[in-house]
Amino acid sequence: MKRFKENIIHNRITNLVLVFLILFSSLIGRLYWFQINKHEELKFQVLKQRGKEIKLAPNRGIIYDRNLIPLTNRNKILMGFVYKNTIERDENLKTFILKNSEFNHRELEEFLKDKENIVAIPLKSNILNMENNKDIYFANKTNRYDSNNILSHVIGYINKSENKGEAGIEKIYDEILGMGDNGTLYLETDDNRNIIFGGEYAVGKEITPNSPNGVQLTIDYNIQRIVEDILDKEKINGAVIVAHTDGDILAMASRPNFNPEDIDEYFNRDDMTLYNKAIQVAYPPGSLFKIVVLLAALEENIDFQNRLFYCKGYEKINDTTIKCNNIYGHGYLELNEAFSKSCNSAFIQIGRELGGKKIIDMAKKLGFGEKINIGLLEEVPGNLPSGTEIQGPNIGNISIGQGQIETTPLQISNMMMIIANNGIKKDISIIEGITNSNGNIIKKYNREEDQKILSEEVSKILKNYLISVIDRGTAQNIDLSEIGGGGGKTGSAQAVLNRKMTIHGWFSGFFPEEKPEYVITVFTEQGISGAETAAPIFEKISKEIYKINR
Repeated sequence: MKRFKENIIHNRITNLVLVFLILFSSLIGRLYWFQINKHEELKFQVLKQRGKEIKLAPNRGIIYDRNLIPLTNRNKILMGFVYKNTIERDENLKTFILKNSEFNHRELEEFLKDKENIVAIPLKSNILNMENNKDIYFANKTNRYDSNNILSHVIGYINKSENKGEAGIEKIYDEILGMGDNGTLYLETDDNRNIIFGGEYAVGKEITPNSPNGVQLTIDYNIQRIVEDILDKEKINGAVIVAHTDGDILAMASRPNFNPEDIDEYFNRDDMTLYNKAIQVAYPPGSLFKIVVLLAALEENIDFQNRLFYCKGYEKINDTTIKCNNIYGHGYLELNEAFSKSCNSAFIQIGRELGGKKIIDMAKKLGFGEKINIGLLEEVPGNLPSGTEIQGPNIGNISIGQGQIETTPLQISNMMMIIANNGIKKDISIIEGITNSNGNIIKKYNREEDQKILSEEVSKILKNYLISVIDRGTAQNIDLSEIGGGGGKTGSAQAVLNRKMTIHGWFSGFFPEEKPEYVITVFTEQGISGAETAAPIFEKISKEIYKINR
């Protein structure tokens, strides 16, 4: 009996020891898990509560191009964070800063004058032995916008004080782009809240991996750079759109350009700098609208292509006389020749025969008078005349793209895209989708199905006519033979700009001739004509795109 009790006591002690061992091992394991696995997270939480917070990047998600090249948050500058009073009393530190920054003595003193005790100094990127300097904390600071202001009219800008999108993609996707913390530095401080340089630090990035955080565009960064460089080199004001025939917008530029980092200076200017002229301003299309008239005629009666027209240098409708672009007259012309030479007389004759309603109905069919809806809020619908505006002498102006007709470069691109795709309307877009913090698409932009707008036969006739414009018409001053040829149409439109009558130049076209891949629309303000100012820009852009894709 005694032995039995001793065994019970022994077993109980053994079990108790085992329980304590298990509990102790669990405690050790838990402590290990916290100390090792959760170390960075815990350090981050502690430093966030009691450390010094320094912003290294904007609190906004990234906007990407089609190849995930960042269009924002790409401009990084090496910064040195240092105490102002340390610079003032330490000559060695001051010498180091002067040697490794763009400041001279006077500029550095001016820079420090109004700063708080912690100073962020922009430094050169090639500093050696940074770890040897214990009085400076080095870190890369990311600016929201690139220094060359690429794609500024599409990206838009933000209200910095509120971190809120005010225009463009920044505004449309503000709720998504404004999520998360993309780079806040927390530095260890002592009991007096002074930073301990060389102490602990953490970089915050509180973003759930699969939460929406960025936006991917259909824009191709390299093509966008080509377009903007050419516009700046040629000193062009206006707009350019480059689109792939599958419906993706690859480049969109407007001039004058602006700096989104310093937006206030542009609000009181009268040169429409902040307007995206590719979508936000509508202009008379000039002779580009002859495409609409021609399509209306051929869809009405395919035999129009066999008609002969006579141009005497002008057309008279009631008491209104409208001159041809050749004041001496073109004489007898076939339809293809009338189109390639952009004969006003021939197209006024066609317009009178068709009537204004059929022309305007075709324009509506091609997307004029309404928004194309590519994903940007600022787009305007333009204007198509109606009622008495398309009757009597007004038919003359309609037939040559003047009068009350106003279109955007985007609407012109949409029309040219339909022709390049043999009468099929693609749902054009500039948005690819919403991404997570790693740039992976988590929600694709919804696009509508293709629509048949024109007959294939009529579209092919138009494509051949557009090719003849470059071969022997108003755009024969450009040469696309080395890139597989192409087609397009010039346009010159009278308009009032800053209370003065001026000429705007247009050219919209495609390349190559066989199976077109690209549609490019060029609009130039205050140009000599579409042939002289817009068509050469089209040629330069086309050849540069061909080079990078060869």
